[in-house]
Amino acid sequence: MAKSTTFSPGDRAPRSGQYEIVGPRGGRTGSERTVTRGEPLPPTPKPGMGFILSDPTKH
Repeated sequence: MAKSTTFSPGDRAPRSGQYEIVGPRGGRTGSERTVTRGEPLPPTPKPGMGFILSDPTKH
């Protein structure tokens, strides 16, 4: 299984889609945010958390 790229809050989204919040060690939380390409990723509930692209848009 390939390791997903983790993005930090405030990073610009490289693609539009659903970004899942992950813990500091990469554990999945099941919580997702919809972000449009070029927009900054939102703050996370706790410090050290990040985002992975879980479902990119199809168009």
